[in-house]
Amino acid sequence: MGLQLFSVRDAMKLDPLDTLKKLKAIGYQDFETYGFDVDTETIYGFKIVEFKRILDDLGLSTTSGHYNFPDSFDASTEDLLFYVDKCIQTAKTLNSPYITWPFVKPENRNPEGFNHLADKLNAIGEHASKSGIGFAYHNHGYEFEDWNGTTGHEILIQLTDPKFVKLQMDMYWLIHSGKTPKDLVSQQPGRYVMWHIKDMDKVTRDYSELGNGSIDYTQILPDPETSGLEYLYIEQGGNFAKSSMQSAADSALYFKQNLQALL
Repeated sequence: MGLQLFSVRDAMKLDPLDTLKKLKAIGYQDFETYGFDVDTETIYGFKIVEFKRILDDLGLSTTSGHYNFPDSFDASTEDLLFYVDKCIQTAKTLNSPYITWPFVKPENRNPEGFNHLADKLNAIGEHASKSGIGFAYHNHGYEFEDWNGTTGHEILIQLTDPKFVKLQMDMYWLIHSGKTPKDLVSQQPGRYVMWHIKDMDKVTRDYSELGNGSIDYTQILPDPETSGLEYLYIEQGGNFAKSSMQSAADSALYFKQNLQALL
């Protein structure tokens, strides 16, 4: 059972070691990281080797990381690949199979921006593959906005190479945009190697704990094998009923009782 650590970013900022211990006690074994600092080559205040030692000592793993690729959107190829090499080195040290592009800045959410993004994704994915590291793109909802008959999602599907650019499906944002996970998997079988699952508040449509919102994951999950699923992460970006850690615990309990057997 995996968790995107952004879900508990307040706790990770205060005491990352204690937070990881508590998450392990809840039942999480795997994590997706965020917040790699390229200047200091640290994550959560630790050198990468130190953080790997902490994970090993606790019997935990991290199989993907959200890296700050959006800041390299307009960078030269040389500067982009310099940053990518830092991410690859980090992933290898952490024994993470994937590095992931997490979002698109608002000013680039347009057809021209997504065409440019496709070139960046192909370059990163091909470069990472030479080092044995996978690369994926994480969706939100803006990829599905209609721009005179086309969408950012369609542009990326048409222009990126599936050998080098895998997809991380955020099911909350698909449902929020009126799409279904099963439909997208049927269009790109084998490419959705990672899933993010989080629930949607029944009134506000904000984030919510699994089982507390309007998304019935027992009905909408696509076939994992058809998807190409390798890793899954529970996530909740905010709107916690009590606290981020309590929400992580509540979602874990629902996952174990209702979803784990479906995977």
